[in-house]
Amino acid sequence: MVAALHLAALAVLLSTEYGFVGITLALLAWVFVNCLLLLVLRRPGVAAALALVLVVLLIVLSRFKFDILQLSLTFLDFLIVDRDTFSFLLSVFPQLRTQLIVAAVIAVPLLWAIWRADPLRAARGPVLAVLAATTVSMSALSVAAPEQPWEPFQGINHISNLARSGVVAVSRLASTGWIEADPPARGSLGLAPGAHATARPALPPDEKCDTTAKRPHIIMLLDESSFDITAAPGVKVPPGYSDFFKSIDGKQRTMIAEATGGPTWYTEFNVLTGMSARSFGDLKFYVTRITANRIERGLPQALQRCGYKTVSLYPTYGDFLSARAFQKGVGVNRFIDMADMGVDEDMQPDKFYFDQALKAFADEQVSQSPVFMFVYLTANHFPWTSVYRPDLTLDWKPPGNTPEIDEYIRRQSMTAKDYRDFTARLARDYPDQSFLVLRFGDHQPAISQKLLEPGIDRKLLGQRLMSADPRYFSTYYALDGINFQPPDLSSALATLDAAYIPLVIQDAAGIPLDPSFKEQKSIMLRCKGVFYACKDGAEARRFNRLLIDAGLVRGL
Repeated sequence: MVAALHLAALAVLLSTEYGFVGITLALLAWVFVNCLLLLVLRRPGVAAALALVLVVLLIVLSRFKFDILQLSLTFLDFLIVDRDTFSFLLSVFPQLRTQLIVAAVIAVPLLWAIWRADPLRAARGPVLAVLAATTVSMSALSVAAPEQPWEPFQGINHISNLARSGVVAVSRLASTGWIEADPPARGSLGLAPGAHATARPALPPDEKCDTTAKRPHIIMLLDESSFDITAAPGVKVPPGYSDFFKSIDGKQRTMIAEATGGPTWYTEFNVLTGMSARSFGDLKFYVTRITANRIERGLPQALQRCGYKTVSLYPTYGDFLSARAFQKGVGVNRFIDMADMGVDEDMQPDKFYFDQALKAFADEQVSQSPVFMFVYLTANHFPWTSVYRPDLTLDWKPPGNTPEIDEYIRRQSMTAKDYRDFTARLARDYPDQSFLVLRFGDHQPAISQKLLEPGIDRKLLGQRLMSADPRYFSTYYALDGINFQPPDLSSALATLDAAYIPLVIQDAAGIPLDPSFKEQKSIMLRCKGVFYACKDGAEARRFNRLLIDAGLVRGL
């Protein structure tokens, strides 16, 4: 029976793992799990059964996650387990609760029967020796063959990827903790009383902001997967295509995102907190979950101190990656998710979200306070291999690229038209109100990776992505005014990192900066628009320590 259980586990592993490294890591992980169970239970039969169940369950969960996020399971999925995760899964798959109950009803009696029938016992000494050898081998192999950036997005090697991510996460937490920051000054908490304190500039006290001053309403638009595709050689575009990416002063500006081809929430974190997701290293995929209710600094809070009402229109369920908890923590008063908008699909034409924004703005006008609104657009979300809502562009004429590229450009033209209609309605319906609009591309589309350098070797492409080559992380940002002329565009540099977007908005709206943003502006000017990469991360680490010491970042 024990042999049969182990053979079944091997068959499952060999059918889902590919490549020497993947297969070896998966086998080591399987031995590791068996040894852990044997140390606790000593019964080989039960250990083999539980190991088989665990392997199958992890693969099923990994495929389940891949179907939703296009990313396989990682160790952090278990390290960071919160209520929002389960709530989101049950929102997307309401039948999951019943399936879990049925599986438990079947599995528990079977495991009990194996427990009672198993006459064998394992000696803990040899098991402990094998466990130690396996741990060292997994760690060494994970370091010798580090995970490539595309591997978690392939939907294979579920167990080996999970094992390798565990080694990386534990190593990261042991060396730097959750976030990269300079060490605490001597004489601070954790050091002996009376120790000599190292001098470190602190953030000065905040000055009050005049909440009675007349200020523009601020709308920040996240333009899904959008960038000026003429950056790719040989792409044909319609006449006037690049005009959409220009600001009110006629200039075209570049924003450097911290993601490419997928994770919108990296940029969401950047533009709301003014911090870098890269400061979280290999843990950055979970940055909004890690920082939920732990950061009390950001654009919404800075605007609140000047009397703004803050609203976010979120295109999916608010439990996704703890988005609701994260955004409320950084100062969003009113969080409106997909359920609140009355839809059950997160991909809607941009006109839908613009209409929702107009509705929410009308609701907020009761208080007569200025409004900050963060609006997500989704029409340009992948895939571009199928035509999305052709009825919205009946007069569309493809410029003559591949069907996928033409579809991408068509959706951008949909966004441009809906945006023009939106700003025209604001000007018509609120002639006595002023608006500042900042829009930006959250990341490049995945298709840019085969367009920017045609025929590039996949290994070289991986190196480009791992080194954050600006060619693959450049999008755009643009400023517009409706009955409003921005008084100060000094922060609107020709090229800047996404973490500086809150500075651009506050200066353009005439908002006095709080001490943390004053400090960050000096970094921006000193580093010429670069944030995390400036001085090999030294400026970001110093800034993170200032925020921690000021109590604006807690528990990280």
